[in-house]
Amino acid sequence: MKIVVDAFGGDYAPQEIVAGAVNALQANQDLQIVLVGDKDKITEILQNLVFVSDRLEIVHAPDIVTMDDVPTVAIRTKKNSSIVVAYDYLKNNDDAVALVSAGSTGATLTGAVLKLGRIPHISRPALAPILPTVNDRGVMLLDCGANADCKAENLMDFAIMGDEYMKAIGVKKPRIALLNIGTEEEKGSEMIKQAHALLKASKLNFVGNIEARDVLKGTVDVVVADGFSGNVCLKTIEGTAEILFGELKDITKSSFKAKIGALMLKNNLRGIKSKYDYRKVGGAPLLGVSKIVLKCHGNSKADAIATTINQAYTLGKNNLIEKVKQAVDKEEK
Repeated sequence: MKIVVDAFGGDYAPQEIVAGAVNALQANQDLQIVLVGDKDKITEILQNLVFVSDRLEIVHAPDIVTMDDVPTVAIRTKKNSSIVVAYDYLKNNDDAVALVSAGSTGATLTGAVLKLGRIPHISRPALAPILPTVNDRGVMLLDCGANADCKAENLMDFAIMGDEYMKAIGVKKPRIALLNIGTEEEKGSEMIKQAHALLKASKLNFVGNIEARDVLKGTVDVVVADGFSGNVCLKTIEGTAEILFGELKDITKSSFKAKIGALMLKNNLRGIKSKYDYRKVGGAPLLGVSKIVLKCHGNSKADAIATTINQAYTLGKNNLIEKVKQAVDKEEK
């Protein structure tokens, strides 16, 4: 299986990206990786790493799409950038199943749509991170920003794709919920009410509405939302977690007693921190395009990159794209 990696996307590219790719190669013996970026710089980094040369390919791409570039303009004009060349390789090689990038989110999403195209009958793609939950099951939240304005039909497509993704990672009968301002069926905007009716009439395991405060409780496996609401929900969760962990850190240093207490709770606190560590979750998939695309955090280091490549490997092994196509066809009938 061949996975394409944007070696020059991300805050710590290319060093950490290349190191992560090598780690993923060592974990999967039938994996092949294509590193896309400046060949000389990648080769220089690889000289200090242990890797299997016959399973790693370098494709030269001297340019970079920066965070300051307008995504649509960059994809169309920066033909020799690492992300554009990576998408071209993915599109033109049947044995390449996925792309991993920690670069510009806008460029990654735009490139996926313009270069790869959507799966037939999928109205819009959706960005779908998996968030940690209190019971360690994890929950997928989609869409998280790819589509600010949505129709009910779009949310139905999101639910189908989220259902198939969770099945691909081992959840037998995913519980699907609709993000809303209340759990009652009659609550929400007209679009949300229409989406609720579509989901209720579908073959999916739809369990009703869910409020944002319950997303991380682990009572459902997939939360469906329009991109605006989903992004607000995600950023609120991230911001709250950052504040709470910061406050907790300050409290443990506030007095001698607090330091003693922190020492006694050290393993517990480490466990909580590890539980909500994005590096162990992997990248956010862009569901709805014709091949697997995973977007990592911009500040991902080698371990997070390796986790995301392994994630892409698992999804490829489980034929995610084909299963989404089949599921959409069933709902269409």
